[in-house]
Amino acid sequence: MSHRNPRALLTPAMHGVIERMARAGQVPLHALTPQLARATYEVNAGVLDLAPMKLQRMENFTLPTRDGFDLPVRLVAPSDEALPVLVYLHGGGFTIGSIATHDVLCRHLSQLAHCAVLSVGYRLAPEHRFPVAFEDAWDALTWVAKHRPEKGLDTMRMAVGGDSAGGTLAAACALQARDTGLDLKLQLLIYPGCGAHQGTASHTTFGHGFVLEAAHIDYFFDQYIPNQQDREDWRFAPLLADDVAGVAPAWLGLAECDPLVDEGLQYADKLRAAGVAVDLDIYRGVTHGFITMGRAIPEARQAHMDAARALKHAFDRSPG
Repeated sequence: MSHRNPRALLTPAMHGVIERMARAGQVPLHALTPQLARATYEVNAGVLDLAPMKLQRMENFTLPTRDGFDLPVRLVAPSDEALPVLVYLHGGGFTIGSIATHDVLCRHLSQLAHCAVLSVGYRLAPEHRFPVAFEDAWDALTWVAKHRPEKGLDTMRMAVGGDSAGGTLAAACALQARDTGLDLKLQLLIYPGCGAHQGTASHTTFGHGFVLEAAHIDYFFDQYIPNQQDREDWRFAPLLADDVAGVAPAWLGLAECDPLVDEGLQYADKLRAAGVAVDLDIYRGVTHGFITMGRAIPEARQAHMDAARALKHAFDRSPG
């Protein structure tokens, strides 16, 4: 996706957010150590987000991973019913982000879709490089599949989802689920990274001045997966999967003014070409990261409703 004057695509509200970010004059995350970048992101994460939904159920606990790590997770639900569950993987370039930074989003999806949401605090780079984040995500998904009854969850209906790097992990988990026979009703992909390299037109068009910059992407990838050959692995770049036939139906929510928008569109096309049901929404005039800016960006609130509708549709057409 290219445009002669890409800044003209921005909505007035999105333009205002970017201007305020520029006036704040903060050191960009890619100029910080990963540890300081994490702390900065945690502090700023809720500034533009909606107020958190108060839900009837909230439980923090840990899950065992394949190497014995106690993986932190948070389960939220609007009631104590045996609800279907979305396993959610937060964004942050595999380097920043947490259960806390995406808690508001998970609560809104839970309330709007009337489902449980289990948010996963997978391990971050550079302390834990590829493929640890994927392995943590997969271990969490399979643990939930096996332990739904003891957690009071619906035993038949489960989905996986995430935003940005979390969307990458969700797409990869959907491929692994297909290969292992784990039934997923939906993969919920919010502006996921899908390609191994940043060669699409949108990476050039929106690579500077649109929240997620080329320097951020390089920084995050160098933290998580510095070996260029590893980037050809479908667990990092789902677009490179040999075959996507038979994976779970997908909902993709993409931002128009996002370096990742073209690869998101390419992945939607790849899924459709393989016969996978795809529901695609493109939010015009907004950037990467808009989903957690609901206080300032109306499209974020719309995306919450669209994602929740996709979840409800996927769960309602399946036996409970």
